[in-house]
Formats: sequence, C-alpha cells, structure tokens
Amino acid sequence: MEKNSSLWRSLVGEHPVCTAWKEEAEGAIYQLASILFVVGFMGGSGFFGLLYVFSLLGLGFLCSAVWAWVDVCAADIFSWNFVLFVICFMQFVHIAYQVHSITFAREFQVLYSSLFKPLGIPVPVFRTIALSSEVVSLEKEHCYAMQGKTSIDRLSLLVSGRIRVTVDGEFLHYILPFQFLDSPEWDSLRPTEEGIFQVTLTAETDCRYVSWRRKKLYLLFAQHHYISRLFSILIGSDIADKLYTLNDRVYTGKNHHYDIRLPNYYQMSSPDLSRSPLTEQFRNSRPHCNK
Repeated sequence: MEKNSSLWRSLVGEHPVCTAWKEEAEGAIYQLASILFVVGFMGGSGFFGLLYVFSLLGLGFLCSAVWAWVDVCAADIFSWNFVLFVICFMQFVHIAYQVHSITFAREFQVLYSSLFKPLGIPVPVFRTIALSSEVVSLEKEHCYAMQGKTSIDRLSLLVSGRIRVTVDGEFLHYILPFQFLDSPEWDSLRPTEEGIFQVTLTAETDCRYVSWRRKKLYLLFAQHHYISRLFSILIGSDIADKLYTLNDRVYTGKNHHYDIRLPNYYQMSSPDLSRSPLTEQFRNSRPHCNK
C-alpha cells in the first residue's frame, strides 16, 4: 500500500504543474485527427458500420502519427499512433474481405436486389437466410401443390415464372415473382400443427423458386429474432395482397363489388356466395392475429 501511495504521489503530487499554456493552437494535422476520431466513433454496428469506424479511426491515428513525427518530434507518440493505425488498417481489410467474399447464386442475387435490399436488409443477414434455403425448378404445367393431397411442410418464394392457383378446378389468382407460394397455408398453422393444401398450385411457365423447409425455418427464427420479425412482415404483406386479389373476384348477389374489410363479410346472406370456392379460399387464407 505504501509503495502504491508513493507512486501515486510521485505521479500527481510531485509532477510539475503547467505554469504557462501555449497560446497558439496545434497545427491542422492534429485538428484533422481529432475530427476524424469524433466522426469515427459515431459509426454504427454491423459489417458496414465496422468498416466506417475502422476507416476513420485508422485515418485519425495516421494523422496523429504524422503530427507526432513532424510537429512534436516524439518517437513514442509516433510509435503508438502508428501501431494503432496498422491495427485499424488490418481490421478494415479483414472485414472488407468478409463482405466481398459473400457471393450468391443468380436467383439469390435477383431476390436480394428486388425484395430484401429495398428494405435495408444487410448482406450478412440475407446470407444467413439464403444458407437455410434451396433453389428449386418447376416445369410448365407441373404442380407445386395439389388440393387435399400435398402436406404443408415448407415455405417458398417465387423468383421467376408464374403460378396459377385453383380450387376445385376454378381459377382464383396468379402468383407472380417475389410473392410467396404458400403464405396463407404457412400462416394458418402453428409450429406444432400439420395440414394439407386446400388449393392447387400449377406452373403456367417454367418457374424457379426459393424454398425453406418448415422445421429448419422455425429453427432459424428461434436463433435470429430479427429474421423472424422480417418474415412475419413479408408474409403478412403477401397474404394481404392475395386477399385483395381475391376481393377483385368476389361479388354480392347483385353483382356489386364486395369489400373484404367489411366486418360482416362472413355473414353474407347469399347462399350461393357462402358455397363459393372463392369464399372457402378466403376463409382458408385468413391470417391469424397472434396476441
């Protein structure tokens, strides 16, 4: 304790106090280094946030090293700042290499640029999503799902082509690129439930889609809550688009357009409409609100 107190006394109490302060400010290089430090520490998180931080901090340490070499002429100040500059530079190169090494198949590149990038989803997050999926081809007039036969065990997103949705042979609507093939069926089941398709999905052209296995996707949601919220928003928006597409084909007995937002939609008095396959598809596709 006595040694620690004597060391503290020698550093603080016996250290010479500044009696005269420099009237002139330090040079432009020192001021630039300080500005770079302030701006650099305002960086965000993620890969691009780290690139921002390490690039500006590295430049700040480099300016400090130049200032120590030119103005202060202090070897120790120069050495420390130059070492810190080298560390920041190596970190910047390492992170830049990680970002550059993330490559995708053509379908994933199109999917990211068209759907995920406009939402501000970082490339590393999309890479995690892509690694849990597979790209599947579907030939013309082949079925993705058959009414009453195909089990609901995956979630798929159309990348190219067009899918025709029918129920009992009656046309309902089309599924176009960057729309989910089975969002209503996915949303209608809990993770522990099983079900089968109530509609038939047939390829009108040669199609390519990205597919996630149900159990694997739920595991991904459990590990990454951000991805879970992202898919919840995408699926909800996709279901809403499908419902409004069905609404364009639903009419009352007087051939008036009926709005699905009206609360008494399910209590329509028209017996023909209540037995309509369109109504059954709407009921099967109805999104469930999680409380």
